[in-house]
Amino acid sequence: MKKLSLATVAILALLGLSSCSSAPETPLEVSPTGSYNKKDPGELRQGGTLTLPIAEIPEQQNALHANSTAPVSTLWGWYMPQMFYSDSEGNPTPNPNFLLDARAEVVGGKTVVHYALNPQASFNDGTPIDWRSYENTWRISRGDDDAYQISSSDGYNLIESVRPGENDKQVVVTYKHIYPWWNGLFSQLLHPGISTPEDFNEGFLQRLPNEYGAGPYKVGAVDYPGGTVTFVPNERWWGAAPKLDRVVFRQMEAQASINAFRAGEIDSVSLGNKNHLAAALGMGKQAELHTALDTTYSLLSLNSRSPLLNDVTVREAVVSGIDRALLATILFNGRGYSEDLPGSMTFLQNQEGYRDVFGELVSFDPDHARELLDQAGWKPSRDGIRAKHGERMVLRYPLFSDTSTGKAVATSLQKMLRDIGVELKIEARPAADFARVLEEQDFDLIDSMVVQNDPNGTAYFRQQYYSDSTLNLSGTGTAEVDAMIDELEKLPTAEEQNARAIEIEKVALSRFGLVPYANGPKTVAVKPGLANVGSLIFGSVPKEEIGWVR
Repeated sequence: MKKLSLATVAILALLGLSSCSSAPETPLEVSPTGSYNKKDPGELRQGGTLTLPIAEIPEQQNALHANSTAPVSTLWGWYMPQMFYSDSEGNPTPNPNFLLDARAEVVGGKTVVHYALNPQASFNDGTPIDWRSYENTWRISRGDDDAYQISSSDGYNLIESVRPGENDKQVVVTYKHIYPWWNGLFSQLLHPGISTPEDFNEGFLQRLPNEYGAGPYKVGAVDYPGGTVTFVPNERWWGAAPKLDRVVFRQMEAQASINAFRAGEIDSVSLGNKNHLAAALGMGKQAELHTALDTTYSLLSLNSRSPLLNDVTVREAVVSGIDRALLATILFNGRGYSEDLPGSMTFLQNQEGYRDVFGELVSFDPDHARELLDQAGWKPSRDGIRAKHGERMVLRYPLFSDTSTGKAVATSLQKMLRDIGVELKIEARPAADFARVLEEQDFDLIDSMVVQNDPNGTAYFRQQYYSDSTLNLSGTGTAEVDAMIDELEKLPTAEEQNARAIEIEKVALSRFGLVPYANGPKTVAVKPGLANVGSLIFGSVPKEEIGWVR
């Protein structure tokens, strides 16, 4: 799943979550405001290497492409323009190295945004970062040309025009009507040289193109066979010098990453596994732990394009046969943490506007699940597995995790569904296959995680639920919901849109293709002395300020 910029949601494989073995219970102290070793640049030494794990290095390296995943956005963030910073609540602040000011006004019933760009800001090939970059980003992202395989058109589809101001370094963006979420757009910019669908769709295949980047770091080396990407200081950077000599990402599975952290081979690792948590705690002063609320939710998606799941009654039956509370218990086992089951994918449980709409629709009820399958014509065979017209109800479930948690979730699902007459066929796959499985829709039921890096979930409601959404792996969008979303986007205030969004979300979830079952905390272990890396909730820090304490 992707951890993206201020304006996006993203998908990643379910990797490295908590185990079900007998490791000791360790209560987590969860910070509501972010947790990391915050240091001013003057406290850091110049030089050093930062080595980090990454689950995969996907073939498609365009973070705005429909096939993008969380690791793509992680890499993108180290060499592409970082237009905004944000605090733990997600409030954006322009990065003055690129953007001096961003302000909005309402003129004639339309939101008009004025951007003032840094005169020095340019891409690595010398192309100025000016109004043309904004125009190109809008042109490709607005979604009116299907040849561009974009991840989302949210917000961009509501822009009327992008033009220069008094000079090329001033941008005037005019929306078709009042748009309350304008500060979530243009956090990622596309180089004007990306001018054709081929440039956009194919120009990033197994390639991190330095010429399209800008910032304190540039791509130093990419080794697909070896599974490494290296970033080095960018000699064309006009801002404060970055602190690190090198940033290295190494592709590795979850268990390998904790082993590498314990061996001193990598400098930070996420700990979603109670055994991994215990291992980091066992390192004593050799590991610093940072835990905060996460913006991620764990999600099961039922592929409605599958012949076995194209009937909404069957999907409702499968969902009714899944004990979400048990799955959440597996994830949080041994971590001293519990929470209510999530009922929305638009609002986190601690946000104003949250409502448990999923809980209003369905509960764990195996008897009801069996009744629904009977109604749909799926009858139990001699071995208990249901069949219809000679076809058995066997669902394929790709498993990308090498941890005991991933296996425990899979086997628990297998048992739950077996109890209602559905066989779940678990197919072990390497983490590197995740993006390909999504692209080819090669699953019936899949477990993933969605990371939302903007607190304003309603701004990306289209990306979540529209019928052409690539984020909605279930493919359960409908014309009815599309029309509702079109009307939602015309409401003038954030409050009105939020209230309407939760109502529409209940309609969308009633298609029984999406099953959120956990949010949870995020724990990150870092080596002592590593600054400005940790669990930041919605926050971000300048890449040039990440480094080692003197």
